[in-house]
Amino acid sequence: MTDGIDTLKSEAPIGIIGAMESEVSSLISRLDGHRVESLCGIDFHLGRLFDKPVVVARCGIGKVFAAMCATAMILNYSPRLVINTGVGGALIPELKPLDIVFSDRLCQQDMDTSALGDPVGLISGINRIYFDTDRRALDILVRAAHGEGISHRIGGIATADRFVSDYSEKLKIADTFGAVACEMEGGAIAQVAFVSKTPFIVVRAISDSLMGDASMEYAAFLPRAAEISTALTLSLVREY
Repeated sequence: MTDGIDTLKSEAPIGIIGAMESEVSSLISRLDGHRVESLCGIDFHLGRLFDKPVVVARCGIGKVFAAMCATAMILNYSPRLVINTGVGGALIPELKPLDIVFSDRLCQQDMDTSALGDPVGLISGINRIYFDTDRRALDILVRAAHGEGISHRIGGIATADRFVSDYSEKLKIADTFGAVACEMEGGAIAQVAFVSKTPFIVVRAISDSLMGDASMEYAAFLPRAAEISTALTLSLVREY
């Protein structure tokens, strides 16, 4: 076990996971006492924010990378909270680019054993569709958004190994799961955190609207969306 892990064991850190460099680079640049440890091919950035221990990682895009990262983080650093920060797509017309979604529950909308009689989205073995997020973290994020005047919504987030851009498909996901946003990592992190009994929360800045051209909007709004998501993540670390 490395010195970095030994140090963190004495004070449980807050873990932060983002899929892309743009979702974590600003957080990493702020770390006091920054150091890096590599596990499972993933760089874990250790340090302090607001004098609190944190560990930040870029997991990569998709559910497998996300689950690998969350598992390695939880097993090696025992975080008291895991935050998944990043961007996502709107599933309802009320959400516009740069709005924020704070998850109250996550699901994996591409999990489907319905041919066997199961409801769509059911995770076999633990027999549940939805994973509830940490209420304390959610309350802190809502207060921070109110204080900064950031347009936000609390709701379900649906995860799949697919960039969803089709309007009719988005409507179907929203109708099936009661979700307001979609993305590609949160549900996998939620499942790992649930099984590991680790509190978690997912923050998504909307990068593409329900009826817009998802690919064009995503490219245009990604930098600013990631910036807003990062600012709220910092607020959560400070208050949690």
